[in-house]
Amino acid sequence: MIEFRSVSKTFPDGTSAVREFSLQIPARKTTVFVGSSGCGKTTLLRMINRMVEPSSGDVQIDGESVLTGDPVALRRGIGYVLQNSGLMPHFTVIDNVSAVLRITGVARAEAHARARELLDTVGLAQPLAGRYPAQLSGGQQQRVGVARALAADPNILLMDEPFGAVDPIVRADLQQELLRLQRDLDKTVVFVTHDIDEAFLLGDQVVILDVGARIVQRGTPSEIIENPADDFVAAFIGGDRGKRALRLKQTPRGTVVVDEFGRTQGSIVGSDAAAPAVEGG
Repeated sequence: MIEFRSVSKTFPDGTSAVREFSLQIPARKTTVFVGSSGCGKTTLLRMINRMVEPSSGDVQIDGESVLTGDPVALRRGIGYVLQNSGLMPHFTVIDNVSAVLRITGVARAEAHARARELLDTVGLAQPLAGRYPAQLSGGQQQRVGVARALAADPNILLMDEPFGAVDPIVRADLQQELLRLQRDLDKTVVFVTHDIDEAFLLGDQVVILDVGARIVQRGTPSEIIENPADDFVAAFIGGDRGKRALRLKQTPRGTVVVDEFGRTQGSIVGSDAAAPAVEGG
């Protein structure tokens, strides 16, 4: 479990990014920080692996403060995935994935064997192992970034808008890949995004943040959609504009779910009977 205890962060220029933030993040679940740019969500994420030091307060992992040990050792034990993958351009794919293992003293052959296993895990073909990042697509680079973050088999995986720089089709594919990985690997994932739909898709717990990392609501996607805490949340999730208002529609191929504009959002599996219109999330 990760716990923030009255954490604040003020940068040297006087910017107060986080103010008295407290939260428990459950183990082996995906918690998503979501909010507009500048609300402090990335600062919070980077406090977990001490890439950002809090000005006050504490961050604990399983009851132990992250502030008391060696920050380099801490970071090597936590997976971290960036928006632009952060791959080393002069390293091949297999060397990028195995870099953390090599730094910690694992023999080259063993590290490469582990890297090849991880390429399979994230859905990358083995022939890509010898390529360089510039020879990969954006989606492939992000998969390599995830594989590298998993190399040391960390319990915690931090993901800072990892799918924000790829096109919508690749993004949807990567989102489904993350859901599959979480089912298979059972990690504690902390995910940052500004996209509420992505947050609702991926998060077991969603934390909606305002300026200064103020928590305006946290809960499961269903809890937030069904009962937004205030007008800010309703506006942020699109509830005030009817974005979350769905209804059922009959088609020759069965019942589908459509939004306020009549656009199909999904289908009712196994249903071919007429159904009344409904409103809700």
